[in-house]
Amino acid sequence: MAESKDTRPCPLCGAPNSLITPGAHCQSCGGRMLESRRPSRHEEVVDRGYHQEGFSATWCGISLGVVGILTAAVVVGLPMVVSALDFEGSAGMMLVIPIWFVSGMLVGLISPGRTVLEPVVATFLVAMPTAFLLFNGQTVKVMPAFMYVLMSALGILFALIGSYVGERIQVGPSTASASD
Repeated sequence: MAESKDTRPCPLCGAPNSLITPGAHCQSCGGRMLESRRPSRHEEVVDRGYHQEGFSATWCGISLGVVGILTAAVVVGLPMVVSALDFEGSAGMMLVIPIWFVSGMLVGLISPGRTVLEPVVATFLVAMPTAFLLFNGQTVKVMPAFMYVLMSALGILFALIGSYVGERIQVGPSTASASD
């Protein structure tokens, strides 16, 4: 396909984009379009495409909704439906860590561009009340409060890993490995 003077392919997905202005984003994948016509090295182009470009309050709100709904559904809703499942204390904390990983991965998969920090901030905002709820809901105090803080921090780390994995799945394999 011949490239016209007023369009340029995205360095990440190859979709044609109209005339590029400095700081423009791809109309298809949301990746950053580079100002130069000919990048010096292909690796630099790919590397720049994986960096977080800024913080999106919209995607932070969407992340907050995803993380909050999944956490509340499992920690609060599931024990209401199945009375044998009572996730209190450490059992609840062990359960929310993979939920936060999956939440981060889901947001990484559906978000345009590079949104890695938004699910982490949303998980932090959900982790505080969740840890408080699970700590106060213990019938037998088997885990001290600082362990809830540590497990919340571990869950936030897993949300970061999940959002990165989601972004990597969304972008697909690098073009260097695809051409080999």
